[in-house]
Amino acid sequence: MTSERRLADGRVELVSTTRIEASPLYNDDLAPVPLARRTWSTYNYAALWISMAHCIPTYMLASGLMASGMNWSQALITILLGNTIVLIPILLNSHPGTKYGIPFPVFARAAYGTLGSNVPALMRALVACGWFGIQAWIGGEALHTFFRTIIPAWPTLLGAGVGGHTTTAWLSFLLFWGLNIFIIYRGMDLVRAVENWAAPFVLVMTGILLWWAIDKANGLGPLLSQPGKFHAFAELWPVFVPSLTAMIGFWATLSLNMPDFTRFGRSQRQQMIGQVIALPTTMSVFAAMGVMITSATAIIFGQAIWDPVVLVGRFSSPVIVAISMFTVVVATVAVNIAANVVSPANDFANAFPRFISFKTGGLITGVLGIVIQPWKLLADPSGYIFTWLLGYSGGLGSIAGVLIADYWIVRRRELRLEDLYLADGVYRGWNLRAIAATAIGCALAWGGLIVPAFRFLYDYAWFVGFFAGARYGEPRRSLVLPFINTVAFGRRCIPPRCVARRSNTPGILPPLAALGASPYL
Repeated sequence: MTSERRLADGRVELVSTTRIEASPLYNDDLAPVPLARRTWSTYNYAALWISMAHCIPTYMLASGLMASGMNWSQALITILLGNTIVLIPILLNSHPGTKYGIPFPVFARAAYGTLGSNVPALMRALVACGWFGIQAWIGGEALHTFFRTIIPAWPTLLGAGVGGHTTTAWLSFLLFWGLNIFIIYRGMDLVRAVENWAAPFVLVMTGILLWWAIDKANGLGPLLSQPGKFHAFAELWPVFVPSLTAMIGFWATLSLNMPDFTRFGRSQRQQMIGQVIALPTTMSVFAAMGVMITSATAIIFGQAIWDPVVLVGRFSSPVIVAISMFTVVVATVAVNIAANVVSPANDFANAFPRFISFKTGGLITGVLGIVIQPWKLLADPSGYIFTWLLGYSGGLGSIAGVLIADYWIVRRRELRLEDLYLADGVYRGWNLRAIAATAIGCALAWGGLIVPAFRFLYDYAWFVGFFAGARYGEPRRSLVLPFINTVAFGRRCIPPRCVARRSNTPGILPPLAALGASPYL
């Protein structure tokens, strides 16, 4: 008797969860979502991406590129192209979430093993903690500006402060931090509600700010006519490549953990359309709005102001400042919860399912977000892009390569849903080949930081990590040059077509006796 029920549209759910509920790998937050609760529509996914893209880092994204010598059009093309490229792995890794109703760390168990999945999950979680801290610091700055407008003595109210920031600035940061934790403790339903109304609200308010800037400056200002320092493509290329990789790195995190959201989807079609419509367009349009508003500020205030929090702080009307800062807070909360808390909360829960819940995982994320010291990452726009975004993209790219190759090529989109939650199932333990693939991808992508001769690999960090992970992931069943895998790993290589033929279920690993050994330990 099968433990799964399959719908005509391909979605799968467990008939009974009794067996997996007794497993140490199960808790309610990681459980497969029943079909009755898979209610997210095209609008929900579009709103999710719009609300995540409408954040201050996106608004300021072009600033780092223009500081490196690009003109505004080159910067926006780089942003559009980077987001179009990263959309591909996002959609590929979204599929299992919608089909099986599982979050990212559970999906990773198929490729890495039930224990090995903690490696990619915790790598992803640590990056998210850094992002959480960055967004929380930005939100805290917005609250600090808001309070300063209402209470003029606010900056010095509690003393001079420490670490180059006033005590009230630290207090504002902690208040915003607490707001994020509160929403997480209320659960995913509140998260969806926040995303749904934050998306149109932030877009409208930014549009109003753009209209004000153009009207006040009687035009778009000097930045749009400012030439870049690159006069030939050959001059642009050395900056374009790492910049493009950094733009991919901006959402490389979501290219892994979109199953955390798509597991609630009504259908593959609805989640795909919502994401395709919203991600590349919103990122490019919002970055363009940031460029135009900043260009106008060069006329209005005599200097280009890239940070919208600083810009709003120049306004004299307390009412306008209050409304503007409320908009910034809403935008920052929306992206922080969806992009930077949901995934690591699940990832930490996956490491210790019986001891860490989704809510506890969210609290751990918040604490580590402070430890990462985000105020230092934001001190330098170019360092933010070329150190932070570019650096972690190589590691996450290698994980994405392994996951996509395993799910789409090796397993042909077929998983044993129940076994993903069983300590003695077919995905038990560690898949050392997937771990090795990830390590190889990371080593190649990050090698340029250590060995100057391989600097070009670091410039292509995400691409290097992705293709290395995809090429070496599950090497026993690789489609590409299987004899090399045999020599490298000393065992027979079984391509996916042989796996499907020698197994009772298409795409599922054949019996251990047929392979001679299991890739899982």
